[in-house]
Amino acid sequence: MSLLTLTLTAQAIHGAVRGTNTPDKLMGIFLTAVSWAFALALNYNEHKYSIRSSDVLVIFFTLSIIVSTTLLHTLLETGQGIQSTETRLTITYLVFLALGLVVEAWPRGSTGVQQLSGAQAWDKANFFSRVSHHYFQPIISLAAKQKMLLPSDVVDQLPEEKKTEIGYARLSVIWNRKTKRYYDKVRAAGGSANPEAVKKIRKPSLLLAIIQAHWRSLIPVVAAKIALPFLEYLSPALFGLFLDYIQGPPAPNTDTIAVAASSFKPATEEKPFGYGVLLAFGIFVARCAVSAVLVLSPDARRKSSTGAILNHMSVDAVQWEEGFDYLSVWISIPFDFAICFYMLYQLLGWSFLAGVFTIVAFIPFQSWRAKVFEGLEEDRLKTTDERVRLSTEILSSIKIVKLYGWEAAFKSKILEARKAELSVLKKMGALEAVMSLVFASTSTIVTFVTFATYVTLGQGVLTPKIVFVSLTLFDLLHEPVSRLAEGTASTIALVVATNRIQRFLMREEIDGDQVQREKYDDNSDTPVVEINNATFAWTSNKEPDWVDDATEEDEEDAEAGGSDDQQPLLSNQEGAAEENMDSNTSTPPKSTLRNITLSVKNRSLTAVVGRVGQGKSSLLSAIIGEMYKQEGTICVRGRVAYVPQQAFIINATVRDNIIFGNVFDQERYRRVLTACGLNPDLDLLPAGDMTEIGERGINLSGGQKQRVSLARATYDNADVYLLDDPLSAVDAHVDRHLWDNLIGPDGLLKGKTRILVTHGIHHLDQVDQIVVFKEGEIAELGRYEELVAAKKSFYQLMKEFSAKHSRKRNGSHALVDVSTSVSAAAHSIPTFEDGIIETDSAEGSDLDSDVATVEEDDVAADTVTKAGAEENDGEEEDELIAEEIMKRGGVEMRLVKTYAKASGLKTVVAVIAFIILGEACTVATNLWLTYWVNRTKEELAASIGLFLGGLLAFAVLFVVVHMVYIYLAFSVARIRASELIHRELITTILSFYDTTPLGRIINRLSGDCYSIDEHLPWKFLDLGYLLAAVFSTLVVVVFSTPAFIFIVPFITVGFYMISDYYLWAVRSLKRFNSVSVSPIYQHFDETLHGVTVIRAMSVQQRFVDENAKRTNYNANAYVSYSNCNRWVDVRLQWLSATIVLSIALSGVFGRYTVDASVLGLSMSFAMGITDSVMWLCRDFSEWQSNLIAIERIQEYTEKHTEAPELTSKVIPDLWPIEGRVVFTDYSTRYREGMDLVLKHLSFEIKPQEKIGIVGRTGAGKSSLTLALFRIIEAANSPWARASDNSGYHDKKSSDDNGDDSDEQEPFLGASSSLYFNNTPREDEEIDGGAIEIDGIDISTLGLADLRKHLAIIPQDPTLFAGTIRDNLDPFQELSDADLWEALERAHLKDFIRSLPGGTGLNAEVSQNGENFSVGQRSLICLARALLRKSKILILDEATAAVDVETDELIQRTIREEFKDRTVLTIAHRIKTVMDSDRILVMEQGRVVEFEAPRLLLEREDSLFFKLAYQAGEIAAPLSPTIIS
Repeated sequence: MSLLTLTLTAQAIHGAVRGTNTPDKLMGIFLTAVSWAFALALNYNEHKYSIRSSDVLVIFFTLSIIVSTTLLHTLLETGQGIQSTETRLTITYLVFLALGLVVEAWPRGSTGVQQLSGAQAWDKANFFSRVSHHYFQPIISLAAKQKMLLPSDVVDQLPEEKKTEIGYARLSVIWNRKTKRYYDKVRAAGGSANPEAVKKIRKPSLLLAIIQAHWRSLIPVVAAKIALPFLEYLSPALFGLFLDYIQGPPAPNTDTIAVAASSFKPATEEKPFGYGVLLAFGIFVARCAVSAVLVLSPDARRKSSTGAILNHMSVDAVQWEEGFDYLSVWISIPFDFAICFYMLYQLLGWSFLAGVFTIVAFIPFQSWRAKVFEGLEEDRLKTTDERVRLSTEILSSIKIVKLYGWEAAFKSKILEARKAELSVLKKMGALEAVMSLVFASTSTIVTFVTFATYVTLGQGVLTPKIVFVSLTLFDLLHEPVSRLAEGTASTIALVVATNRIQRFLMREEIDGDQVQREKYDDNSDTPVVEINNATFAWTSNKEPDWVDDATEEDEEDAEAGGSDDQQPLLSNQEGAAEENMDSNTSTPPKSTLRNITLSVKNRSLTAVVGRVGQGKSSLLSAIIGEMYKQEGTICVRGRVAYVPQQAFIINATVRDNIIFGNVFDQERYRRVLTACGLNPDLDLLPAGDMTEIGERGINLSGGQKQRVSLARATYDNADVYLLDDPLSAVDAHVDRHLWDNLIGPDGLLKGKTRILVTHGIHHLDQVDQIVVFKEGEIAELGRYEELVAAKKSFYQLMKEFSAKHSRKRNGSHALVDVSTSVSAAAHSIPTFEDGIIETDSAEGSDLDSDVATVEEDDVAADTVTKAGAEENDGEEEDELIAEEIMKRGGVEMRLVKTYAKASGLKTVVAVIAFIILGEACTVATNLWLTYWVNRTKEELAASIGLFLGGLLAFAVLFVVVHMVYIYLAFSVARIRASELIHRELITTILSFYDTTPLGRIINRLSGDCYSIDEHLPWKFLDLGYLLAAVFSTLVVVVFSTPAFIFIVPFITVGFYMISDYYLWAVRSLKRFNSVSVSPIYQHFDETLHGVTVIRAMSVQQRFVDENAKRTNYNANAYVSYSNCNRWVDVRLQWLSATIVLSIALSGVFGRYTVDASVLGLSMSFAMGITDSVMWLCRDFSEWQSNLIAIERIQEYTEKHTEAPELTSKVIPDLWPIEGRVVFTDYSTRYREGMDLVLKHLSFEIKPQEKIGIVGRTGAGKSSLTLALFRIIEAANSPWARASDNSGYHDKKSSDDNGDDSDEQEPFLGASSSLYFNNTPREDEEIDGGAIEIDGIDISTLGLADLRKHLAIIPQDPTLFAGTIRDNLDPFQELSDADLWEALERAHLKDFIRSLPGGTGLNAEVSQNGENFSVGQRSLICLARALLRKSKILILDEATAAVDVETDELIQRTIREEFKDRTVLTIAHRIKTVMDSDRILVMEQGRVVEFEAPRLLLEREDSLFFKLAYQAGEIAAPLSPTIIS
């Protein structure tokens, strides 16, 4: 800059000597010199403290150079030669400006300030680096070097201002302000009392909120979109001058370089800013979805299904990724049309109006298309929501589906939903084909109409300039016209998606003021929980204060017969079935809880009892604010910890599930584990408390999950504990341990306020207060002695229990009476008092570490075994869920073959042929016009019919061909491929039983299927079209300009090098982007299922923050992928410009020999190749990226599935006839390569025999059930090997052959062999034996045949969204009389008939059956078993979650209805099997005892005796040393 100052000073002195300086000129020079001097100091400091160059200075230098160059050109043109002093000073000034620009724009990577900065590459990049995306070059080079990228290679690519926290805060502030203003206006207008006035109030627009939040980022987008048309149409303007030069007299050939330069269009420079906007919106939706779910009211939760909310994230938010580009084209389209029409007027005169009128005539078609497309888009999204909802619900309960053999019925439901979705897509494809007559063929039609008018009415002459510049303009016109069509569709889709998200965000939120919350005062006698004359309901009894789009949408859905939005998202909980769920009635909903007045003292223990469906769980929901308070008051003083009836488990380690975000305190943690009886369980896990728990606790038993849930609440050290029947999932022995050490009057929580909902009554004499519920009201309230003396409802419960208990007094040892069943000895244990852990001199827990609990060992309980525990130090995390596999290398051509075969090879060949024919029509049109160039008016007039006839024939042929291949591609091939691929995917995922997280599967069913439905067909079509266009262009150019053939090798090499670099990077980055989405869905799914616990324990922010962390990770992958695309765009455009330059130079050098019409034809095609080549490379990479969706789906469809549903073995319809079950030396394992879970079982169960199955945790009880249903196969059997997905045998074979190659790598470097170790075992090649039922080896049967002929009542009663009929008879095979008979036997007939609306069997069952209590669900499962006329019934502790009366009903029904059947009862409570014919006692996967209970109890050394004693079912043994 000092040199610039000296130059200006020299210029002033020179002017003074020559006397040419005027005062104003001297003053200008002086001020400019002073400015440059100050700029020198400022620039020095700017370099010293700034990590990047100034954009303002860079732009200033650039503009100064342009102006100085113009000045120099003027000096030279006016006769001042190079010898002129002023010219020399101008040149010197220009040189110094260029040097200043270089210095200012030079990368500052070597400066200390940038080296010390932790900013991202984007933040450090200077102006030119950002424009050219050179800052991304190191990652591109690394990808080419490594032949792939790792996630660690692209960390910190997300700019700071684009991170979740900042983007969400910016948009949410504006959105919240808009909604608050709207609600204020609604209330001011009178709310629901004045609905007409409310409807007139304008609703807040989420779209406008986005624009307001990101208006600064949109400024560069708007500026670029305005400048872009001028740069685009500079090419044809210079092209016309070039043709004038070729045909005219000698002139300077500077236009040659100008034409080449103008072919480079910075068409992507607005995209980094635009992508920032859409990225911020995607982040906003992801975070809002989590935040909104955590505050939705009960009514809103019922209206928002899980599938719909997931679709807001996976589909609606993605619309911004595609639609934002098209949304911004509305800025440039007016400039495109204005410039194009003006230039056509200059060439063709008023004849151009014929083309304008043609375009205007198409506008009504555009309006019609927009209206139809909007409706179809709404329908498509609704059908997609329904399909995803169905899939999510079914896959969440896949084990139950398989046990009932219902895969075919539920698969049919999903496929029906898919059929409806594809029907809409087919209509959209047909619409695209019809409208292609108008839009895709616009340039062809306009060309014909304009030239026909020009030569007939305008009497014009066709010259090379008129023809080829007009053709170039028509080609450029094709882009805005096509963008008008595509932009309309994308904008509609974007607006529809945004409105759907807006409706969700405006759903009613929970009223935080319903429950008054106050601080806890330990020294106060004020009740901790106080309810006064309160009434609660699950639905609101008042109209909302506003009518929003969500309400209108719900009404439309109701009229249409319901939709997924009618399926509830979350809890209705107990008693909700008694409400009026009919939204169309004006009758206020029935209250679930009425006239509740309750006071709970500090540090007291309150028990809530009552029969099934009376409102016990609803009371806890009301206390935590999950219900509508219709009247009265409720106050809670202190922090709340909530333990739901169905445990909420997150996919994390055991420790993380217990700590739950709190600070880790080793001593407190140890005491909690002891009190909850978890130490023996942790000893069985490979990594102890650092063992990872699978999704929804898949590798924990029901009792273990409940104790982890209890441990979480206990560790939280809250003031008030709400316990919803946590003891129902554990056996009596663990029940006693938890009571003595945790819940009871001497337990760890004795200093806390506890409200316990329970179905058991054996602890009630030790509680401070008992609340008896009946029909939603408090029937009795008081202490145990008071209620017994009153001889009312509670007395009846006690009497029934005592009678039932006394019947079981048999054997040589008397059963212990309930009043004395709990040990009187007070164990000295740690307690939580005043927030501080105190310790008495304790002997520890009475739960010996060698005595495990007697409860279920669920499907995957044995997947995490003791084997390998010695290799863990207890601190190392043992992973159950493997990281998602991310393949490396290129996309295989087999994926193309897969999609082509799915689409139909004949259809694919036809589409390709029509694409080639269409491109041939385009070339033929240009050649036809070339043929008529330079004809005189007379010659043209004489052959006008031939000229126009040929032009019309090519135009009509092109239009017809284009319409046909669009229809074939989108209404035939796409629909067939999408249907087959989805069918194969859903068939496979319903067949394999694995620990795959649901989030990954849903990602494939939503995101990947959407990509196959929408993106992949377009990319295939675009790729074919662009290949044909580039090939035809090269052929025309080579034949027109033979010299170009020498340039082709160099250009080919350039394109290859750029593409090769690019493809290595983009493949990996696309995979990162795809894989990083699944954790967001997985975490969101966990949040949905645990929302009640999350809100009750006030940890919403932690889940929101975790969502932000995962969203940032995905956003970083997306930004990297977008930057890679921008990098290749710029380089391909520069390379494409060399094609135009080479042809232009050949024209200049052969000016006097080349035919202008031929050169014009060549140039017109070459100028179009810039965009074609750029989009060919881009579309090729995006085509490969979208093929990854096929790859990811094939990852699942290529998994080994279970045995077939049917085999050649035919069995009678009434099989089994006797019910005899024989195990012969049977052994099994959960997966190949793992330890055996059942070992050499040999026993026989006689027909009609009642067998009780008992054993400790991990003994193999539930494994026995799974073996009967062939969920797991006999060890080393052909089906076990054929269905194994662990890769054990492949790995073993590879190791034996010494092959260490691995074509796949787990994401984030996870181990690929998490499920097994490679250490050989002795049992590896054993014969797994057989199971026979009535003499038939079950391994010879099809799975459907086997499972449909067995009956089971599972421990977790699962219902599916639909109707009562669907849940009892999904195949619709039974009559109504049969169904009612089963309901009557299950004691549900009267209840079902009393449901509101009198719908009976068609009564609605909401998602997960949450409008029924757990006990009612158990009775429906009993009705299912009654309907299945099987001779074999398996009971998996079916009465664990019901009250005493219901338990007795179920047991009586089983005794009466199944007396002629073989019944196997898995017992977690010894008392439930005491009246069995024989007891099967298991230990470590083996049968250790199998005799009548009386005989086993006579032997004090029997394991069954020990279990019965520990459960409190028998008195003390004669020899105390027996139980040691």
